[in-house]
Amino acid sequence: MEIIYSSTGQLAAAIRERRASAREVLDVHLNQIHEHNAAINAVITLDADRARERAREADAALDRGTVWGPLHGVPFTLKDAFATAGVRTTVGFPPLAEYVPDEDSTVAARLKQAGGILVGKTNVAELLADFQSSNPLFGRTSNPWNPARTSGGSSGGAAAAVAAGMTPFDVGTDLSASIRLPSAYCGVFGLKPTERRVALTGVVPDPRGTPRSVRIMASVGPIARSVEDLALLYSIIAGPDGRDTEVQPVPVEPLTPAELKQVRVAFAPTFPGLPAAASIREAITALARQLVPICSVVEEATFSEVNFPEALSSVGPLIGMILGAFDERSKERVATLPQYLEALQRRDERILEWERFFQQWDVLICPASMVTAFPHCKPGSPLQVDDRSEDYWMVSAHGAVFNYTGHPAVSVPYALDRDGLPIGVQLVGKRWGESRLLGIAQSLMAQTGGFRRPPGY
Repeated sequence: MEIIYSSTGQLAAAIRERRASAREVLDVHLNQIHEHNAAINAVITLDADRARERAREADAALDRGTVWGPLHGVPFTLKDAFATAGVRTTVGFPPLAEYVPDEDSTVAARLKQAGGILVGKTNVAELLADFQSSNPLFGRTSNPWNPARTSGGSSGGAAAAVAAGMTPFDVGTDLSASIRLPSAYCGVFGLKPTERRVALTGVVPDPRGTPRSVRIMASVGPIARSVEDLALLYSIIAGPDGRDTEVQPVPVEPLTPAELKQVRVAFAPTFPGLPAAASIREAITALARQLVPICSVVEEATFSEVNFPEALSSVGPLIGMILGAFDERSKERVATLPQYLEALQRRDERILEWERFFQQWDVLICPASMVTAFPHCKPGSPLQVDDRSEDYWMVSAHGAVFNYTGHPAVSVPYALDRDGLPIGVQLVGKRWGESRLLGIAQSLMAQTGGFRRPPGY
């Protein structure tokens, strides 16, 4: 078995069955980091000594017949937004440069309890507030497919590390397509679960103990190289933790491949009023044509109820209302209670529009981004979409729609554009339906294809 680029599930099985040791698997990934990280700057903190000790313990446990869990001995990295006990957690923010948490976030704790071995942390946008992963502490992360291009943000280090074979998986956060955008740009798989599926405890840690400001639209989900790994990791991190009171006790069902002959597919080359490159629109249409003979029904979506510009115009102010209550630097005026309640009412209306849509359709196939990975640039610079310049902040619009409504969405790699960069497509399903959505994604892989290694890795 080739360790590098084996899936999380394959590595876990090989370690359990003693076809590879945890120490061997760890060392191979550490070597991959040492060989390739300088070129892309994805891993910004290593905890190699403790990881090696934990790998030795994992092998010794197997000698005694003890299996810690489904990730026994599997190394992993974690986005530098999750608190990790004894390992610095900075979110790329200079005041947190030396911050070392005393306890793990819920995500870190659950991955360790499942037997995973934390190797290090991956780069982010400063305070997770950009679509490129660059910050004053660690600089920028580049795309393994082309170092002149961005890996995306704010989970760009995570997606780049997974694509470059430095880690079997990572976990990202997603307030405005921050899992799906980097996954699409780097050619990997990323899941944004339904809002309030995974605890936010320990995300973007604040040692000052101020009240949690981000309470809605944010999700946490895995980034990996297969749908099966997304399902495995999601099953480990999802569910109430006894601390985040808003996580719902909705059962996580096992992944079951969908019977495509029973799947109703809607597709949208783009959404009304939202730009998308021709290569992306053509890819969505081509995939839809492939599915016509094998799915129950495949039709281009109509959105008579959905006002995309209005919905998107509500996203920014609502986030601003949330952050403005706690961040003195926020340009948004602090909202009054009536304004905030009105904003939530508008959001409820949009959620119900999409719930009605998913009564008719099992899955929506649409862009994950308006462009493929774009050249490094100053945040806010216009982006080139074919022969047009478009607003930089629209790059996440196709994904932000589903942060606003809380629907689950998965980014899957599908094709390459004329520059040889990955085109990711977004699959969206009804709320609380992650297992069904992942089952559809798995069954569609015969058409979408699996993970491809970037050139030179």
